Amino acid sequence: MIQKPKGTLDILPEEALLWQYAEGIMRETAEKYGFFETRFPTFESSALFRRGVGSTTDIVQKEMFTMDDRDGNELCLRPEGTACVVRSLIENGLHNEPMPLRLYYITNFFRYEKPQAGRSREFYQFGVEMFGAPTANADATVISIADTVLRKIGISNTLNINSIGCPECRPKYRQALVEYFSAHEEELCPTCRERLKTNPLRILDCKSPICSAIAAECPKTVDYLCEDCETHFTTLKSSLDAMGIEYTVNPKIVRGLDYYVRTVFEFISDDIGAQSTVCGGGRYDGLVEELDGPALCGIGFGLGLTRLVLAMKANAEKGKIVLPEKKTPKLYVAPMGEKAAQYAVALVHKLRLAGIIADCDIVGRSLKAQMKYADKIGAQYALVIGDSELEVGTAQLKNLRDGEKMDIGLADAEKTIIEL
Repeated sequence: MIQKPKGTLDILPEEALLWQYAEGIMRETAEKYGFFETRFPTFESSALFRRGVGSTTDIVQKEMFTMDDRDGNELCLRPEGTACVVRSLIENGLHNEPMPLRLYYITNFFRYEKPQAGRSREFYQFGVEMFGAPTANADATVISIADTVLRKIGISNTLNINSIGCPECRPKYRQALVEYFSAHEEELCPTCRERLKTNPLRILDCKSPICSAIAAECPKTVDYLCEDCETHFTTLKSSLDAMGIEYTVNPKIVRGLDYYVRTVFEFISDDIGAQSTVCGGGRYDGLVEELDGPALCGIGFGLGLTRLVLAMKANAEKGKIVLPEKKTPKLYVAPMGEKAAQYAVALVHKLRLAGIIADCDIVGRSLKAQMKYADKIGAQYALVIGDSELEVGTAQLKNLRDGEKMDIGLADAEKTIIEL
């Protein structure tokens, strides 16, 4: 039996309802904040992520699905969205639009990593990207979008924020990290020993218990900020306070991509057992230039849908939230005979055009089997039609919830059902 590839998901109809519900809240929220949807290719040039995300990141070194096309170009399945949006912005001249430019997307991404609960090789994210807004209030606005979405869905979370500085002040912090971790080099994992030479900031993101314990005592980014970065971070905290958004300053938050500067943040939820990051993002002011575009600042986040849906299910089991229910037909038409079947398909077609969920038999079941089916699909009303009903022009409509019956004229059946 052929099975789905390791690390991929089958999202079945019942669970798809949860995804659609969450995605609906995401779209509605983003659009209220003035964001417009953008879409981009499933595969891109591998060079986009080497330059944009960073050649020393785990994504580029370990997790990209790469392939060569017939012309010898190296492509890869997109592992993240920000670089894709920036490439599209430059290529399509969106930097000439009025600023700030506000874009969002809900789509799938691909990373080759060990599958586990809430983490798959094909995963889905809601992302927002804002360009041309350099102030800390822009940071607070983007953070508030994620906060609003999580609140509306009913997911409890903790917001962690940090500032990792800018090209002006980060070299001093980098040197402090090198000096600190060099004293513990023999204790670090092999990956972090290499990171010590290439990008010591990544050591703070290591999941190894030993490396994490060492990093817990390392110098803090906020102690090495230049005046501008410190002012930016102070303003961000004041803006979040004004919005009523609670946060914790966590110096260990650095994010796993090289393009971040200044503000970085994560929303942590414990609704799926161990604490898990459901959303993360930050500011990336030099990325557009790095990819040969103009000087244009940016900030955004990615919110994982798989973990979000797991949290929704867990909260529903605890009685914290009520999940959306499957929509059921208002009417099921049970025909008996060929002429009645033609009337039935015509009636349900008209009702569907009018926005009513309706169904009828298209399998050829017996009347008894049809009524059982109507009950299984949760239809509210059933209309039985045979030759005698067609001749007299009336039929009996049964309310399947309370058993009440009423006669309706077949000529006005559409109007009658709509008005019920």
